[in-house]
Amino acid sequence: MADESQGVLYVVGTPIGNLEDLSARAQRTLATVDLVAAEDTRHTRGLLSNIGLKQTLIVYQQHNESRQTERLIDVLAEGKSVALVSDAGTPLISDPGLTLVAAALDAGIEVVGIPGPSALVTALSISGLPAERFIFEGFLPRRAAARRSHLETLRHEPRTMVFYEAVHRVVDTVADLKAIFGSDRRIALARELTKLHESLESGTLAQIAARLGDDIPLKGEFVLVVAGASEAAGGDVAEATRVFEILHAELPATSAAKLTAKITGISRNEVYRLTRACAD
Repeated sequence: MADESQGVLYVVGTPIGNLEDLSARAQRTLATVDLVAAEDTRHTRGLLSNIGLKQTLIVYQQHNESRQTERLIDVLAEGKSVALVSDAGTPLISDPGLTLVAAALDAGIEVVGIPGPSALVTALSISGLPAERFIFEGFLPRRAAARRSHLETLRHEPRTMVFYEAVHRVVDTVADLKAIFGSDRRIALARELTKLHESLESGTLAQIAARLGDDIPLKGEFVLVVAGASEAAGGDVAEATRVFEILHAELPATSAAKLTAKITGISRNEVYRLTRACAD
């Protein structure tokens, strides 16, 4: 139970582009808190100025999260309220904030979410792909080998997948998706959501890969919404699991995994994932 003598930590969603998306509740919250913890104070100062506010700001970002968390918990313990914001969208969604929220909850401080824009939800809602069940992968690893290795573990994922990607890596990422998931897998590529040059392109991975850098400009911020694997692919995984379990009864896990990969055509990385699952 929260201590009423302490302040409140508000996790406030802010616009990802269009300032009109800032809710009345978010504006009221930002106007009444004692302190605003911002990823980039210059960016947030501009946002506050647009709504006529001049609040006290403190930098809260990845590089000072630990130190600033201690300071903010002390502020909250004194009975003052704090709003946590990111540069765009909802804090903690591929942005700093987890350390502070977790510390506040551990200290018995009330944490209140002020819902707002999210590139993840916005892209998913207009993608034309199933949204009942999905997974959010955020930013993929920057290094090519690590990115491909991670995508291999998702090759048979049946749920819709959502990724964020930087403009200088989006071509390589889509190429890797095409190579690992297959040319015919569907993708919706959202660019500059809620901003002046917003666009949404959908098609197969082969179609989108061919257009990137041509009639799809390499500018702005990208959200990739990718269809999950078909039921047939899910069946392949089930078969691989069955084969592995039979082989593993007679062979060491490594040998069973290698043979399973040869028999079923499932990637070795995926079989090793199954190996770990069975071990658990």
